[in-house]
Amino acid sequence: MDDDYYQKVAFARDLPDRKDRVIYRLLEIFPGALSWATIFLAFLFSWLYPKPTAIVFILFVIIWFLRTVYFSFHLRSGFRQMLKHEKIDWLEKLKEETLDNKGKRRSWEDIYHLIVLPMYKEPLAIVESSFESLLKSDYPKDKFIVVLACEERAGEEVRKTAEVITDKFSNKFFKFLVTFHPAHIPGEIAGKASNETWAVKEVKKRIIDPLSIPYENIIFSSFDIDTVVFPRYFSCLTYYYLHSKDPYRTSFQPVPLFMNNAYDVPAISRVFSFSSSFWQIMNQERPEKLITFSSHSMSFKALVDVGYKQTDVVSDDSRIFWQCLLKYNGHYRVQPIYYPISMDANVAPSFLQTMKNIYKQQRRWAYGVADIPYVLFGFIKNKKISFSKKLSFSLEIIEGHWSWATSSILIFFLGWLPLTLGGHNFSQTVLSYNLPTITSRILTVSMLGLVFSAYFSMILLPPKQYRKLGHFRHLIWNLGEWLLLPLVMIFFSSIPSLDAQTHLMLGKYMGFWPTPKIRKNYSK
Repeated sequence: MDDDYYQKVAFARDLPDRKDRVIYRLLEIFPGALSWATIFLAFLFSWLYPKPTAIVFILFVIIWFLRTVYFSFHLRSGFRQMLKHEKIDWLEKLKEETLDNKGKRRSWEDIYHLIVLPMYKEPLAIVESSFESLLKSDYPKDKFIVVLACEERAGEEVRKTAEVITDKFSNKFFKFLVTFHPAHIPGEIAGKASNETWAVKEVKKRIIDPLSIPYENIIFSSFDIDTVVFPRYFSCLTYYYLHSKDPYRTSFQPVPLFMNNAYDVPAISRVFSFSSSFWQIMNQERPEKLITFSSHSMSFKALVDVGYKQTDVVSDDSRIFWQCLLKYNGHYRVQPIYYPISMDANVAPSFLQTMKNIYKQQRRWAYGVADIPYVLFGFIKNKKISFSKKLSFSLEIIEGHWSWATSSILIFFLGWLPLTLGGHNFSQTVLSYNLPTITSRILTVSMLGLVFSAYFSMILLPPKQYRKLGHFRHLIWNLGEWLLLPLVMIFFSSIPSLDAQTHLMLGKYMGFWPTPKIRKNYSK
């Protein structure tokens, strides 16, 4: 196997060796088989062995409750850290003397930011708001290299938007470039990864190399086109980059909040976007488990060294982390920076279409399950990564996707499945009588977490539309929305996750689905 296998492998069919193909294909089947087996065995054992199954269910609910408590502490701590980081004057801190890990003097003024914004058919207003947020940054704009990465297949519409953006913003930064990713390149999946990789190669060839800018002085930021950066993001990012022990083997993960248009979307979409935001806040408190998600930043030197992003994957934002981890033999990490950026919540012209889009977006995110065979196969091939690191990452990624697909469904069935399938003998036992009582009480206590979620959601966003309703009605409305969470978790989390895992299990590989971006009555 070539040393750069981590760059070449996306599917089992990519492997030339038959034995390797079989191993990789079995690893593709594994996640979906595990999830479906869990659900099937829950029904089967409830029928054949209702008593031990009921006990296991009670233990499962207790563990789930304890995890909820554990994560709630992380949410509270991460939230406080985020608010604290927003108040710090990072540019002022940068003006202090900064030394690298070898004791050499480094100046923040030497650092350039390469910002790539991949675009498909998004409305001009959304693209403009992203560029305007860059202009509001406190970091010097003469250190920004900004690329609007357009898809050629989007047609004339994207070219008109690019012309407007060029006229309005091209002279606002050190360098500005518009690229057009050609359609139908063999071996590519049309999507963010392939578009972004084309753009990065173009800017390297046309700007970075001709100007001889050292790669280690460039921080690459991979953003979605609807990403609105907060004013101190780049100064905060630069501070972390310069103070990192090994910045060239580190990705930097801000807190992605889906709040640009949160008050202009249906309640289900809002609850879903808040839940996703809270999960990312919690993950900042677990840096040893953190992988890159959505908008993130990394050293341009590392990006070039690893061979850029794979162009035939859907979940490129997480895949680039795994590429680097395998490339550097386990010596790569993600640094949480606790500073927020903001993106759009999912919305469409109609409620039904919004629900469909939420499902498709969640399924695309869940298709990150394709990282499991990639990572496990890489761990098999790479003998230089420590066993403890392999075990830790393997358990984390497997448990994460398994729980994503099964937990909500199991919890929904826990209280009554053994009662329904266990037969007459089990229904006469004390355990059968107490099972729904015990599980319902534990779940009721767990629902108190919704109060904290509603509280954090009110702090997180300025209540522009709710001000007219008054504080009390605002509180009641927010709290009531969170009662939709169980519905969201089952139909817009577990089921699309199972869908994605089933596609991978059956070898029906998915393509990249770009989330349509729409904003209604939104003004910053």
